This record gives sequence, structure tokens and C-alpha cells, in this order.
Amino acid sequence: MRSHLLILLISLLVLKSESINCDENSHTSDLRVFHINSQCSPFKTSASWEDTLLQDKARFLYLSSLAAAKKSSVPIASGRAIVQSPTYIVRANIGTPAQPMLVALDTSNDAAWIPCSGCVGCSSSVLFNPSKSSSSRTLQCQAPQCKQVPNPSCTVKKSCGFNMTYGGSAIEAYLTQDTLTLANDVIPNYTFGCINKASGSSLPAQGLMGLGRGPLSLISQTQNLYQSTFSYCLPNSKSGNFSGSLRLGPKFQPMRIKTTPLLKNPRRSSLYYVNLVGIRVGNKIVDIPTSALAFDPATGAGTIFDSGTVYTRLVEPAYVAVRDEFRRRVKNANATSLGGFDTCYSGSVVYPSVTFMFAGMNVTLPTDNLLIHSSAGNLSCLAMAAAPTNVNSVLNVIASMQQQNHRVLIDVPNSRLGISRETCT
Repeated sequence: MRSHLLILLISLLVLKSESINCDENSHTSDLRVFHINSQCSPFKTSASWEDTLLQDKARFLYLSSLAAAKKSSVPIASGRAIVQSPTYIVRANIGTPAQPMLVALDTSNDAAWIPCSGCVGCSSSVLFNPSKSSSSRTLQCQAPQCKQVPNPSCTVKKSCGFNMTYGGSAIEAYLTQDTLTLANDVIPNYTFGCINKASGSSLPAQGLMGLGRGPLSLISQTQNLYQSTFSYCLPNSKSGNFSGSLRLGPKFQPMRIKTTPLLKNPRRSSLYYVNLVGIRVGNKIVDIPTSALAFDPATGAGTIFDSGTVYTRLVEPAYVAVRDEFRRRVKNANATSLGGFDTCYSGSVVYPSVTFMFAGMNVTLPTDNLLIHSSAGNLSCLAMAAAPTNVNSVLNVIASMQQQNHRVLIDVPNSRLGISRETCT
């Protein structure tokens, strides 16, 4: 009898986990964050490791170009030049009455744009219709926001148009203001780009929400409401039912959290730089040249946190040092390669820990953040890679896989980034 009750209980728990409410939010200013392969996402992909690494390379090249840019008006893009699906999405309601959209979450981007009705070349069947929103209005050429978009132009109707590239795509849009509703928060007069023409296949299908520090980012437009503070917890992609959260504003943020100072690159202030001072494998701090980790605004060198890159990329001297020590500590096993991963093992292996040492805090990666496992066979690989060698790369990127199941706090007023362990379900 007890065994039957146990089986029934397990079945009920499984049933409950498989029938989650995709529209539910936990409390005010707290949005659900979904991985693209969750059951709440219409953008599911079957990308292989090789595909994901290629996407990451495109993203990395974009971030490197941002870091070294001499102008603040670099074309706004997320750099996913191969597929149009983002890694993480959130639900945003736009207009009055609200029109729901699933927009890509991007911590290294400054702006928001949405595909609008009548768009030529937009891939999504879900388009925002400004004519059905009583709170929508088109911004005119003289609006100050028109000076903050790339390649602004004045249309025949004197509205503010602009065009830009996005990975392998190009878009034409016009600036619009409307009511944005996030969870239970209503944000009037939110400025975003309304896309009316698109080409290429790199666009997140239902739009983009930038969480950088630029003037048109969500964080900048909602300073009075959210005080330039937010945190996110990214769900693990292994379970389709897992969802994380985007928590906006200083309320409900973790009280006890390790932090490190945020650094600012005046040439690209939206990127969230931190001071990575060393990396420990097992109990050994590996020998990495100081120049490989040093922050230099002039060249864009340093380390950033990014939600759009999947696997952490380290400049080659840093990665080689970490990889070689990792291999040395794996006993009685020879490393093999799989796709772009060069440190893979089969069977039962004891792996060393890896700790990122930031100024003021250390973060030791759990196994789930450190290794990627092959779906075919019993192969496990170190889930990091070297920066591409065909560019003058100086940027280290702490990517989403290494951030999963951690609460990452961005506190701009106090210029700090915090991390604490949290199961993002």
C-alpha cells in the first residue's frame, strides 16, 4: 500500500511539473524568464553543440566590436547572426489594451524594438498593432529620443525613423511610445522601435528588451520606478519546465549576496564589466598573464557578464592555462574533442572545481555550470572555449551557462554586481 501511495505521489508531482502556468508571475516587478526550449516557448530549437558554438562566436565578435568601439552610437544588435531564436525570453505586454509579446532578454543591449503590423520581412505571426492601442503615439523628428537611435531620419510624415543592422539582418523602424506592462508594473510612454521592414534571419521573432545602461534601455527609461537595479536567475536548459525570473527594482533583492564592483567603459557604457583577478582550478590559482585579465577602456579589454552568450569565452592565454590545469587534475583519463570543445572525457571521471576570482568575491562553479553532457553516449566536456583567434580579441565573457541557477544582481547606483546561488525554477 505504501509503495502504491509513493508511486501516486510521484506521478502527481510529475503531472504538476508538466503543466505549469506559463502566464503566471510570482509578485510585482518579478517576471518569469523562459529558456527557448521550455514548454512555454514557441521558439524551440534543436541546435547542436556546434551550432551553439557558432552562434556564440558571432555573439562574441559583436561584443568585442562593442567593447572597442570609439563611438557610443554603435549599431544596436545582439549578434546572433545564425539563428533568430534568443536564449532567454520574457513576457511583455504592450499597448492599451495589452498585446502580449515574448521578447528576447539581453543584458548587453541598450534598446527595445518590436515587429509591428504591416512589417515586410518579419518572421513572426505575432505583430504589435499600434492602431489597436489607445495609448500609442509616434514620435516626431524633433523628439530628443530621435537623437539617441542609430542612423535617424525624418519621414514624409515628420516621424522619427531609423535603420540598423542586427547580426546578419537589417531593419527599418520608427520610434513609438506606448504603455509597457511588466508583471504588475505599468510603464507609460515607453519608447521603442516599431519595425516596419526587416531582412535576414537574425532577429528575435517577437522583439528585444535591452537591459544595458544606454539612454533608451529599460533600466534608463524606468529609473524612477526601478532605480536602475535588477537581478535575474537563468533557468537550466536541461528541463523544459524550468523558468527563472527577472526581478526589477531594489525590492525583494537578496540581502546576503557577494558583490564585486562594476567597471565602466566610457566607450561602451552599457556593457557590465567586472574585475576578474584570477581563476582557480582545484586548489591552484592558474598562471595567467596579467594582461589577459586586465581592464582597459581604451582597448575594450576586460571581463563582462552577458546573458546572450551561452558558453564562457576566455582570451586564449587565460583559457589555455585553465584548460591545461583542468586536464592535469583529471587522473587516468585522456581528453578528447567534440565539436568546438577540446576537453572531453567519457565514463566516470572525477573533475576538479573551477573558481572565478573577482575583486571582492569568489564564485565556484557547480558541476552543472562547468560541464556539458552529450545526449548520445556518456561524454562530458568542459563548457568553455577560447576566444576566436582570427580577431584581436581582448574580451572575456562570463556566459549564461555559467550563470544558470545563480541570482545575478546589477545595482547601477551602487556600482556593483552580485552573485548568490539560487535554484531557478
